[in-house]
Amino acid sequence: MKITILAVGKLKEKYWKQALAEYEKRLGGYTKIELIEVADEKAPENLSDKEVEQVKAKEGQRLLAKVKSQSTVITLEIRGKMLTSEGLAQELQGRMTQGQSDFTFIIGGSHGLHQDVLSRSNYALSFSTMTFPHQMMRVMLIEQIYRAFKIMKGEAYHK
Repeated sequence: MKITILAVGKLKEKYWKQALAEYEKRLGGYTKIELIEVADEKAPENLSDKEVEQVKAKEGQRLLAKVKSQSTVITLEIRGKMLTSEGLAQELQGRMTQGQSDFTFIIGGSHGLHQDVLSRSNYALSFSTMTFPHQMMRVMLIEQIYRAFKIMKGEAYHK
C-alpha cells in the first residue's frame, strides 16, 4: 500500500513541517507515504479569468506529471463528497478490497485544480465548503489518513 500527497506550493513554516513529519512517522506502521510538492505558478493578485485558467493549467501539468498511471487519484475539491472519518476509512478499505493499493491525494493551488486534473480524478473529496490555507489542509489530510488507518485496523482513536 502506498499513499502520496501531492500539493501545489512549498511548505515553509516549521510548525507545519513538524506536524506533517509527526503524522508521516505515525503512518509508517500502516503504509508507505510520500509527500510531493510542485511549484505554484507565480502570478499577480488580480488575474483575469483567462489568466487564472493559465495558472491552473500550468500547475495542473506539474501535478499530472507526478501521478503514476496505476494510481487511484483522490482530489480535494470544495464540491467533492464530504465524508466522516469512518466514511473515509470505508472508502479506502473498499478500494483496497477491489485491489487498489496506490493512492494519490491532490491538493491544488490557491485558484483550485485545472479541468485536466479533475478529469484524472477517481474520487472528489471535500473537507468543507469553507476555504482553508493549503498548508493547513495538508496537515488535516494526513491526520485523517492516519485516523482512517486506525479505524480500518480496529484500533482506538480520539473521537
